[in-house]
Amino acid sequence: MRSRSTRIAIAVLLSFAASILPAAGAGAATGAADGICSPSGVDRCPAGGVGLPRLTVRGGDASSSAIAAPAPEGTIAAGPAVFTGYGFDACTAPSSRSMRAWRESSPFEAVGVYVGGRNRGCTQPNLTAAWVREQVANGWHLIPIYVGLQAPTSSCTSCATLNSSFAAAQAETEAEDAVADAEAIGIGPGSPIYHDMESYSRTASASASTMTFLAAWTTRLHELGYASGVYSSSASGIADLNRRWGTSFASPDNIWTANWNGDADTEDPNLSDDAWPNHQRIHQYRGGHDEVWGGVRINIDSNYVDAMTVGTAVETVRQLPPLTVSRVSVAGKTLRVRVRCGWTPDLVCPGQIRLRTRVRTTPSGRGRRAARSDRRRIAVAARTFRLRGGSSHTFVVLLDSRGRPLLAQRGRLRAQLLVAIPGARKTRSVLFR
Repeated sequence: MRSRSTRIAIAVLLSFAASILPAAGAGAATGAADGICSPSGVDRCPAGGVGLPRLTVRGGDASSSAIAAPAPEGTIAAGPAVFTGYGFDACTAPSSRSMRAWRESSPFEAVGVYVGGRNRGCTQPNLTAAWVREQVANGWHLIPIYVGLQAPTSSCTSCATLNSSFAAAQAETEAEDAVADAEAIGIGPGSPIYHDMESYSRTASASASTMTFLAAWTTRLHELGYASGVYSSSASGIADLNRRWGTSFASPDNIWTANWNGDADTEDPNLSDDAWPNHQRIHQYRGGHDEVWGGVRINIDSNYVDAMTVGTAVETVRQLPPLTVSRVSVAGKTLRVRVRCGWTPDLVCPGQIRLRTRVRTTPSGRGRRAARSDRRRIAVAARTFRLRGGSSHTFVVLLDSRGRPLLAQRGRLRAQLLVAIPGARKTRSVLFR
């Protein structure tokens, strides 16, 4: 990660359909090819974790629909812990062998790990729940990083960027996805997840939409029981966030500043003295470079940490939101959406997915008021599903015989995605082109 261009009570089923769903009427640094590390004893991964726009789906690509097995109840997970000292981040999580070598010989005690995000630039063959347990047991403090959507004017030209019109909804979806990624590797509630927002040009519109996105990221993480962090360049994301400190803005709990000035401290000219003052700062003070400790070479960024991390393992009981909707994508007349049921594994979630849009009927009166009253919502796609509690599934939804002609006629079709199970529902705005 760099500021660079070169990184969660069942209702009565008989009333379910009627009450919930009405009937239809920055670029990669040199290292291993494609950011993949050699499994040898020498880790030669680029430090940068951003670059290749990639939708991260565990167990398959974006079209995968395999149901993931839920993690067992009461598993040992890593939990939140404040750490002060030196840390590094590398594009691919180093092997356990390399981590042991560096733990014994290097000054570093914290490591940034890329847990997910569609803009994550490297694969993570080592980053498993077993790896997380081993590292925290050995005294490492982990800094989870999620490389999500970037600012509209991002310096990362190969990255997927946020849509200013849907910034808040997109951030909520990414926060849900980030929590699912963290849970999958045993990083438990209360832990921080840092969104990697690469440097960007601070135009009025770009700054406004990026701040809307980051505020929604923080709010949704809090709702899901996790702490929020943001990594960004001192001159762009950090400066914009600092301007909003102390206001009603939903500021992140922790801030991670990229300013390669070589100073191993948490001071920055774009951070007010009273902003994030209580062990809430990380400073990335040196960019990508190789270091060798215990005979192992790794390409890293260097950080001074005085903030919340993931540390000593704690006993947790999984408490998932009843319904999580994430990874919504549209291609042609097809929508894909990942749905997660938070019920216990002994239960099955019956659910429905609908797409609805508004159409104008023949006005029954005169004037603007009559025209507005004659707009009604119709369903343009629908399907049902059954999902085991604690599991996820990527569902495919196709526009129906009403949706396809509307898309052809208009050239674009704005619709509301509604996913519901007994007692819970989620909506998203989507656009077909």
